[in-house]
Amino acid sequence: MNKRDFKNAIYGELAKITKAMANPHRMEIIDLLAQGPFAVEQVASHTGMSIANTSQHLQVLKTAGLVMIDRKGNFIYYALANENVFDAWRSLRELGMKQNTEARVVVDEFRKNYHSLKPVETDEIYKKVCSGEIILLDVRSEEEFKLGHIHQALSIPVDQILTRLKELSKEKEIIAYCRGPFCVYADQAVEILIKNGFKANRMKEGYPDWKFKNFPISVLQ
Repeated sequence: MNKRDFKNAIYGELAKITKAMANPHRMEIIDLLAQGPFAVEQVASHTGMSIANTSQHLQVLKTAGLVMIDRKGNFIYYALANENVFDAWRSLRELGMKQNTEARVVVDEFRKNYHSLKPVETDEIYKKVCSGEIILLDVRSEEEFKLGHIHQALSIPVDQILTRLKELSKEKEIIAYCRGPFCVYADQAVEILIKNGFKANRMKEGYPDWKFKNFPISVLQ
């Protein structure tokens, strides 16, 4: 193999990875699977796609080595192949938000529908959690919370907040978090809390980002 053949071969192989990720639906699937394993039906429900289309996108990701099958009894779940996949997605996400002005505008404009607050950085939250200054509220589903969550976080899914307000204190600031910067559960939670007299804001990122920064996490079995 000469130099040109080598270059064509290696870049061609690497392009298979970027080609697999270069689809909005597959990006969303990767973002979702960062929470943990999901069945095809669950992925379809969360992404608003048909089961058939979801299966096709999952197969593309699996063929590229980005997703693997995780069998639990008689059920088949899909999961990220390894932590490198989320690292790559996170880097791509950050690059896009820094270089693409329109992407930032989309996020900012959508978030204004819920509140006008600037999300709190993850590093800042870590310091406040350690000192007990804030209440950290996980507003994802109970299932996702059990798969992994930030240490000391309180679990109240966003659709239960209104009926469980008595469990929260108005003496401390409440920081809500969900799956990541593009997950709207935290924004919905902040809107509800502020309307009910709580001091609240959302974490800029979410659980997977916290985990991959090597901050303390907990898993419930």
